[in-house]
Amino acid sequence: MSLLARVAALALCLAMLLAGHPDVAIATNDQPGGQLEVVVVEHLRIKVPAEGRAAWMQAEQGSWEPWLQQQAGFLGRELLWDSEREEGTLLIRWASKEQWKAIPEAEVEAVQERFEQLAREATGQRQGNPFPLVFEGELIPAA
Repeated sequence: MSLLARVAALALCLAMLLAGHPDVAIATNDQPGGQLEVVVVEHLRIKVPAEGRAAWMQAEQGSWEPWLQQQAGFLGRELLWDSEREEGTLLIRWASKEQWKAIPEAEVEAVQERFEQLAREATGQRQGNPFPLVFEGELIPAA
């Protein structure tokens, strides 16, 4: 796939997401020999007020980012912020749904607790999650 084609495909997917149509996305990962591997994308939206944006990023970098980089099947992620809705959108690419779902729930809960602890420290909030989950889903190839 040429660079121009990749940029066009990414632009199309991003436009669909930003236009409020996150139901369908195509995600691929170039493999050696020019083959494409289809991936699944974990799609999360969380409430992130404008004044908490820096704290959100700091908490992500201290918890989810290093943990995800160690997980089998993790391909990468994008963090986007919608200033109108004051929401963060996380698009996390996995090589397969099986690898993503094989992660023990206890590990996910431990990383989430670390994220919330860092978020509380950064925002000054004493308890709870400063950035609650608004939506959780997955995006799969359209064809």
